[in-house]
Amino acid sequence: MSDKKITNIAVIGAGLMGHGIAQEFAGAGYQVQLHDITEETLDNARVQISKNLTLLAENDVIQKTSIPETKQRILTTVNLDVAVETADFVVEAVSENLPLKQQIFEELDSLCQSHTILASNTTALMPSQIGANTKRADKILNTHYFNPPYLIPLVELIRSPDTSDETVSVTFDLLTSIGKTPAIIEKEALGFVGPRLQAALIREAFAIVEQGIASAETVDLVVRNSFGRRLSVAGPFEVFELAGWDLVLDAFEELYKDLNSSFEINPLLREMVKSDKLGVKSGEGFYQWSEERQQALRNRMSQALIHAIQQDE
Repeated sequence: MSDKKITNIAVIGAGLMGHGIAQEFAGAGYQVQLHDITEETLDNARVQISKNLTLLAENDVIQKTSIPETKQRILTTVNLDVAVETADFVVEAVSENLPLKQQIFEELDSLCQSHTILASNTTALMPSQIGANTKRADKILNTHYFNPPYLIPLVELIRSPDTSDETVSVTFDLLTSIGKTPAIIEKEALGFVGPRLQAALIREAFAIVEQGIASAETVDLVVRNSFGRRLSVAGPFEVFELAGWDLVLDAFEELYKDLNSSFEINPLLREMVKSDKLGVKSGEGFYQWSEERQQALRNRMSQALIHAIQQDE
């Protein structure tokens, strides 16, 4: 790869994450092939990309005049071979289903050029699992974006024991070139870093609600208006180093004994799913989700993330 410049990107899966990833690469000047199995999904992706770009332009994150060119750089297709035939770098962004991802990577291995790097946007699965049936283990890794990918800068870059240093370096440089903040995870582990931390937080949050300590609304209120604000500007190690580890140790001596450490899924979570209280997608979870409430939350989150981008510039 060192003697070949990356110019063409393919994104496999145009859903929640895929269309935003394609948008990021196209906005940075790369030619992108966006693939999905139905034209309907691709049509929806094009509509959402237009909305995303308009939002960014309205908030002066990008120039309005750049929108047509960005959209023109994204070609869509339902044919996998067409999507990847000239790709130098492929990002897979389909659902969290290991057999499906393994099948796709096996197909990609046979369809792509020998130099092509294959990356998965999986939230938790390990690259060695996903690429188990390929013949290019040195060119496989995970690039885990956070939703929405066009507003959150971090991408976790996870290597397997077989991923080459060159593949990591090329991917790091590519992500940096489109304005992302890549974080290299040196040892593959289920959930990497971000999802593991989020899983630990939501496990304790469910335990607090299940035990009647506080309501879901109160938990959200506490997080939003306390340490959530700190964590937007400083990581947990930075925050606690300000306090001092001796004070942290004293505070946790008793608290740790009472925290949830179960290996089992919280029964309240299972009951929520069984009762079809899935959140926004079913219209009800801990909250009632009218269209107005959904949009209000999305707007609130988008504006906060855009403000963070503006502050970084």
